[in-house]
Amino acid sequence: MSALIYYLTLPFIYLLSVLPFRLLYVISDGLYLFLYYVVGYRKAVVRTNLTNSFPQKTPAEILVLEKKFFRYFCDLVLETFKTLSISPEKMLKHCSLDPAAALLFNGLAEENKSIIIVMGHNGNWEWAGNTFSLCCKHQLYVIYHPLANKYFNGLICRMRERFGTRLIPMKETFRDIVKNRSQLTATAFIADQSPNPTTAHWMNFLQQDTPVFMGTEKIAKKVKYPIVFVSVKRLTRGYYTLTAELLQSPPYADAEGNITELHTKKLEADIRSQPETWLWAHKRWKHKRI
Repeated sequence: MSALIYYLTLPFIYLLSVLPFRLLYVISDGLYLFLYYVVGYRKAVVRTNLTNSFPQKTPAEILVLEKKFFRYFCDLVLETFKTLSISPEKMLKHCSLDPAAALLFNGLAEENKSIIIVMGHNGNWEWAGNTFSLCCKHQLYVIYHPLANKYFNGLICRMRERFGTRLIPMKETFRDIVKNRSQLTATAFIADQSPNPTTAHWMNFLQQDTPVFMGTEKIAKKVKYPIVFVSVKRLTRGYYTLTAELLQSPPYADAEGNITELHTKKLEADIRSQPETWLWAHKRWKHKRI
């Protein structure tokens, strides 16, 4: 059944990918109306997340932000499909690398330093990987969760690897980083997912008691790679820029959890600056401290 659904939807996905951006966003507007007003996809989850994260906002302000998020979410889905056919030149036109970020990454490459990148589901993180692979000397590896549906998982992998990015399944992260130590690599962690609450670091994030993955910090300390925080800023509809900041460099003498708190607070600041571009439909706070 999963194979049938995949092969039935695949032609439509490819058709969407070749549409001009102007038409793509007309479809996105229609998708928003259907998703928000007809289906009500995860509307309760989004509203709860926003209300708890911004207790100072009125219900009317939360409603405005909620609608902005769903409009952006529909753009994001269709922009992701665009990766299947977009040219490298157009990709870099729509998602550019900030000059200061390019200078940072080039400097690290000249010093032959492999790095750990940490970021969140903020802005178009899929395009960010494409842009990095097109612009930077490091071989980009992205940690990911394989999808249960092997057909759609293969499609996602093809999209993410089209411009040279390579993928590492989360369970194989440390083994693959060690295996690739002879290369100049950048290993990207998306660090705002929901970890096992018994092994997570707990902190206040967006006004809530939140479990946070320790993997970025633990692996960086083991392999002694610098940690770079990457932000994806939306400039206008369909256009983004990547900024970067060197967060920490070895040797690491920080108390356990300090690095994790540092990059999580950086992400929180990014979210507050452009709240509609974070993935509010994710059940981020499904775990409680034990």
